[in-house]
Amino acid sequence: MSVDDRESIIRGIFAAYISNDRRAVENAFADDFRFTSPYDDRIDKATYFERCWRDTGWIERHELEKIMVQGDEAFVTYNCVAKGGRNFRNTEVFVFARNKVRSIDVYFGGTYQDGAFVRQPEN
Repeated sequence: MSVDDRESIIRGIFAAYISNDRRAVENAFADDFRFTSPYDDRIDKATYFERCWRDTGWIERHELEKIMVQGDEAFVTYNCVAKGGRNFRNTEVFVFARNKVRSIDVYFGGTYQDGAFVRQPEN
């Protein structure tokens, strides 16, 4: 797969989230897909959709700031703008196996409401 093919898959996944197209996202993920976040430790595909997928009607848009593909890996930094003025910025690491996404690790950035930083509760 080329860099452009991998970038196209990533853009397609983000577009599918906005259109709430779960099937497109499922099809982009490998059968042995794993997801890691500050709340999830290498959960499988079924658990990801059970725990992390929800109606995306709350999202106004994703602003994809940077996609960097190198070999089978890609780094994506984006700003997620929610309806109602809240937004947050994350970076995700995608790992590909052939033409499917094998894993995603997400790193959370700051959250803002109407342009002002929103302090998150401490543990």
